[in-house]
Amino acid sequence: MVAAKGGLAMFDTIDDVQTALAAENYICPRALATIVFLALKLGRPLFLEGEAGTGKTELAKALSAALGRRLIRLQCYEGLDAASAVYEWNFAEQMIAIRTAEASGGTDRNALKAELFTEEYLIERPLLQAMRPQPGGAPVLLIDELDRTDAPFEAFLLEALSDFQVTIPELGTIKAPTPPIVILTSNRTREVHDALKRRCLYHWVDYPDFDRELDILHARAPEAAETLSREVVAFVQRLRTEDLFKKPGVAETIDWAKCLLALDVIDLSPAVIADTLGAILKYQDDIQKIEGSKAKQILDDARAALPL
Repeated sequence: MVAAKGGLAMFDTIDDVQTALAAENYICPRALATIVFLALKLGRPLFLEGEAGTGKTELAKALSAALGRRLIRLQCYEGLDAASAVYEWNFAEQMIAIRTAEASGGTDRNALKAELFTEEYLIERPLLQAMRPQPGGAPVLLIDELDRTDAPFEAFLLEALSDFQVTIPELGTIKAPTPPIVILTSNRTREVHDALKRRCLYHWVDYPDFDRELDILHARAPEAAETLSREVVAFVQRLRTEDLFKKPGVAETIDWAKCLLALDVIDLSPAVIADTLGAILKYQDDIQKIEGSKAKQILDDARAALPL
């Protein structure tokens, strides 16, 4: 059950978190559900760290759907700055307005300048959007792959998330009437500064165990037969123990199962694995390591380790 408190939708119990997320096809372990529950209850940002493809971004999507809130996503990248994350002015429309005013004659430059820097010409980017009132309540703000940005942006974000406000020189300070639900993710390609982490609740999102990954596959590819699903999960789990440049995540497990279904595959074979390795491995060096007899060995080991 979801209850409202202080304008922020909250779950009554940790079990409610798991149930609501499961309804959105997100199988959430107890420890992760607990930290989500606490982040909502305390109004704290949630920092999720872990390997790519372990479900960090999907959690934000599932949570926004479960709460009926808008999801606002800020995709981070190298060189991202505060202006790109908060707002920019619509220069094309401003130029049209200037030319129109000049053509009409008698332009008051001060009045025109004041007119040009108003909400009408403002393009809102994710951080500013998240500070605005939204239908259904405060949005879920996903700051995705924070580790791709630079230290100066982290410093800016630290200030923005402390007070949940941003400043536009021409318009002033805009403060969120209700703080957004903030989820930050990192694939740990570099360390995020401790000062930012201290303001968040933290959770490491690891690869799931066999049973949980099988449950996830059942939720995301329910049309897959039980035998095939078990073989797929067992193979991927065994594959993750190999020395690979990029281990396959849960997202790759789901993609691979869907590819196998599209090919009407009933069970795994070395030939089928060789033909579809590109669905689970994304680097040629990794594919070359697994091709041939190695794939058969991994398949045999995976089948031998399958739980009864």
